[in-house]
Amino acid sequence: MRVLVTGHHGYIGAVLTPLVAAAGHDVVGLDTFFFRDCDLGPAEPWRDARALDVRDITTADLEGIDAIVHLAALSNDPLGDLNPAWTYDINRDGTIHLARLARDAGVRRFVFASSCSMYGSAGKDGLVDESSPLRPLTPYAESKVRAEEALFDLADDDFAPVSMRNSTAYGASPRLRLDIVLNNLVGWAHAFGTITLLSDGSAWRPLVHVRDITEVAIRLLDAPLEFIRGEAFNVGSSAQNYRIRDLAGLVQQAYPSCELTFSEAAGADPRSYRVDFAKLSRALPDFRCSWSAESGIAELSGVYAACGLDARGFEGPLYVRLRQLKKLLESGRLDDGLRWAPSGALAPQDESAS
Repeated sequence: MRVLVTGHHGYIGAVLTPLVAAAGHDVVGLDTFFFRDCDLGPAEPWRDARALDVRDITTADLEGIDAIVHLAALSNDPLGDLNPAWTYDINRDGTIHLARLARDAGVRRFVFASSCSMYGSAGKDGLVDESSPLRPLTPYAESKVRAEEALFDLADDDFAPVSMRNSTAYGASPRLRLDIVLNNLVGWAHAFGTITLLSDGSAWRPLVHVRDITEVAIRLLDAPLEFIRGEAFNVGSSAQNYRIRDLAGLVQQAYPSCELTFSEAAGADPRSYRVDFAKLSRALPDFRCSWSAESGIAELSGVYAACGLDARGFEGPLYVRLRQLKKLLESGRLDDGLRWAPSGALAPQDESAS
């Protein structure tokens, strides 16, 4: 198939795009390139890429596309809190705009990268599954809920949207993020010799390696349409439901000289959910997550050592999405609608302009 990957230049997209191509598909990338200089070491540009905001896509941009893997989004709660209107504009309205055009253009399959964060505060320690109430607590989570609802309303015999409710990602990528929990904890240990929790660590959070996310996305590109049309799947594994403090303990085992500390403002995080992944196992019975938190910690430790991650890199904008966008806004390269200003825009032809 000819597959469009939106957000191909991001944390997940940089891993996913070459793997989709390796699976035999013809892949087109599309990205705004807000993070075009935020590379972890040398990064090869994708050969067929378009610099375009998902809010500006037209039917003509989807000509010849058979399937879409839609990753493009403002990626976390801090970005949502910076200006909720941006998150709704891009994550909700941009997704709906893209999906409607895709259906009109004859795109058959639409794989949507959503999030388990939509479960919000799931009560105590019981497992939530795809039929559980959705209790989004942040603009980011709310935007994913509303986008998913609209996608499923568009489903018909010729258009098959499917939602990947991904657990919190971790692992190495050419476009590293340090603003996700396991990557962050290992970064603290490596750069500062301490492990600092910003909450009391009691909240539950499911984790999944970025490569396991990509494996599920690729399998959904090949799954029978009648199995996935209008369906949501939690993506992860039951073995990787962790309390944050226990996750920090695993990092401390890998860095035994590091002290575990709590910030002065540490309190209970209301975002807490343990997730059931049985539906994914039934749909993809031969899929198992290949990574564990322990193997991910070892991978991250090696990558941080190889790239020389230090306190300056940890505290800078390169690997923290909120800091990078603030930098672009403060410099005037992005306008108040979170679009490239004329003087700061990426040349329109392709990624090689970055």
